[in-house]
Amino acid sequence: MTSSFVLGGEHTVHRLAFGAMQITGAGVWGPPDDHDEAVRVLRRAVDLGVNLIDTADSYGPGVSEELIAEALHPYPDGLVIATKGGFTRPAPGRWVMNGHDLRRKVEDSLRRLRLERIDLYQLHRVDPTRPAEDQFGELADLRQEGKIGQVGLSEVDVEMIERAREIVPIVSVQNMYNLVERGWEPVVDHCEKHGIGFFPWFPIATGNLARPGGPLEEIARNHEATPVQLALAWLLRRSPVMLPIPGTSKVAHLEENMGAEAVRLTDEEYTAMAALAG
Repeated sequence: MTSSFVLGGEHTVHRLAFGAMQITGAGVWGPPDDHDEAVRVLRRAVDLGVNLIDTADSYGPGVSEELIAEALHPYPDGLVIATKGGFTRPAPGRWVMNGHDLRRKVEDSLRRLRLERIDLYQLHRVDPTRPAEDQFGELADLRQEGKIGQVGLSEVDVEMIERAREIVPIVSVQNMYNLVERGWEPVVDHCEKHGIGFFPWFPIATGNLARPGGPLEEIARNHEATPVQLALAWLLRRSPVMLPIPGTSKVAHLEENMGAEAVRLTDEEYTAMAALAG
């Protein structure tokens, strides 16, 4: 199991990345409950070898991007900041697809992140109220202008990936996927076939599998690992294009997550865990 992946043929990234949604306030709205701890989490992630941080303009909204810049700018060489746009937060608890004026969204993210170019910009959702090809075309234009480097998609099926690839190269896909929720298996396989990075969001979910006496208990004991670490280790084993993005607002949880890379599941353990999907 290799520990790195070349994203878009350009960026060599550590496969265990960091998702920066939870460093914002409760409900992904407003400033963090503990600002200093949020900054420490970001800096500690880089100290631990993370060189891919995933965020979005809707986290806060805007707060996550601003915190990343505060904590890490000027950015160390090789650090890839990936952000997303097209899924807005008009109020706490509300999410609205909005694929209009992606240029302004990119420019706002550039300002908050203090960047001249966003290495990876992902369409957070394909807005059904606007032709998909127009959204992909706008991102292609921004890429041509150098405002964004690479383009990714989120919550898409294989057909939508291929529609996008007719207009602009797609280097990543971010769909919900974890040990217990694997509805996007065909997309994972498609990404592996084409060398597209797959970012599973909500990667540490284990459902009832982690309960005392549950099916993960013996495997965890064998590796002196936690169920969270097993869930991440399983994802890393699942495909060489898998780039889990676990997030947290606590340094202790971050360090636990990063410990997953040291867990080496046996073939039997991997197969047994694969059979546990709900």
